[in-house]
Amino acid sequence: MSHALTALSPLDGRYAAKTRALQEHFSEFALVRHRVRVEIAWLKALADEPGFALLPPFSPATVVELDRVAAAFSVADAERVKAIEATTNHDVKAVEYWLREAFRGNAEVAAAGEFIHFACTSEDINNLAHGLMVRGGLGEVLLPAIDAIAARLDELAREHAGLAMLARTHGQPATPTTLGKEMANVAWRLKRARHAVAAVEMLGKVNGATGNFNAHVVAAPSLDWPAFARRFVTGLGLGYNPLTIQIEPHDALAQAFDALARVNTILVDLDRDAWGYISLGYFRQKVKAGEVGSSTMPHKVNPIDFENSEGNLGLANALLRHLAEKLPVSRWQRDLTDSTVLRNMGVAFGYCLLGYEACLRGLGKLEANPARIAAALEDCWDVLAEPVQTVMRAHRIEGSYERLKDLTRGKGGITKEELHRFVAALPLPEDAKARLLALTPSTYVGLAATLPRES
Repeated sequence: MSHALTALSPLDGRYAAKTRALQEHFSEFALVRHRVRVEIAWLKALADEPGFALLPPFSPATVVELDRVAAAFSVADAERVKAIEATTNHDVKAVEYWLREAFRGNAEVAAAGEFIHFACTSEDINNLAHGLMVRGGLGEVLLPAIDAIAARLDELAREHAGLAMLARTHGQPATPTTLGKEMANVAWRLKRARHAVAAVEMLGKVNGATGNFNAHVVAAPSLDWPAFARRFVTGLGLGYNPLTIQIEPHDALAQAFDALARVNTILVDLDRDAWGYISLGYFRQKVKAGEVGSSTMPHKVNPIDFENSEGNLGLANALLRHLAEKLPVSRWQRDLTDSTVLRNMGVAFGYCLLGYEACLRGLGKLEANPARIAAALEDCWDVLAEPVQTVMRAHRIEGSYERLKDLTRGKGGITKEELHRFVAALPLPEDAKARLLALTPSTYVGLAATLPRES
């Protein structure tokens, strides 16, 4: 029985609707469809190559039919491929047999049947399919989701650029910042990490059983096979890997997964900080009619979106890091330990997407609470010990750090009046004293309001 309530994975059950966009790229159907497209593209390329005299060019009508079959490949077609696989016990060979079957009525393709999957090992087809799947999943689903988070962070940064906020280092009150600058900091990190993901070039190869064009050269020795392979792979929109074993070594995939894990780590950091700011009351959360926070405490509005995001991104990173560490490792020229692992790319991407959507949902609910933020600052005049001792140092007053430490540390806080009395008694020029006496915790923010504009 296939039902959301009986699904083994929450990606196919509870969260199926949220991850549906990835089915186009990472489902079993998507994998078979990409294999079909690669096989058809290879057949067309052979026929179009003047240096490959063994296969004459296809007529324009046949080219149209080949393209139509590739574009119109359906779930029913994939089911037929799987039915053939039940006999072959080989998933890529099943695609070859399905193609022969699908074009049985076309005399040109039927006559060229032996050139379907010509000189190819399964990995020639699979590596190209996987590269196209990852490129599509990133470009059409994950990167836009990351961009949406960055855009929301930019919005919060602009909105709260000048909203002074007590910072915390080691969880303790520290030199003030602004809420907007803290949002801008995450946005800048996220955009940089996103760029690293997008910059990874997916690589592909089509060089035969152990990567040497052995069979190709024997069948058609006059053709420049490396040049032909390069044109074919780059024509699919992938980078060309000129030196491989039987498999494309997956280094580019590993690089992409590792880069994506770094994006996720930055967002986990954001999730935890947002959770903490909500806990402190610096942020309120917009409420949704009918939503329950606690089953017993009616007042609760829990930061569940950030918690959901953190949890799902943790799962994503566990998978991404395994993918990144496992895929580049192959015994000698090939083993199959990569095969079953590669089938879980969509699972990793699915947890990424859940995490991104939950984070964005949480960010969309945030409303700053300026009164609570201001109250925290007003209650912490201790943070002005730093500028006082720094100005004292600038004027060569000995023991400046130690004197401020004695004034503030372990006292449970000092008052404005206590600090001003201390400053007034210092042997400082009057303009320096005036600057210090004019400071408040909410004005001691340095360039925090303007720094984001410089990035």
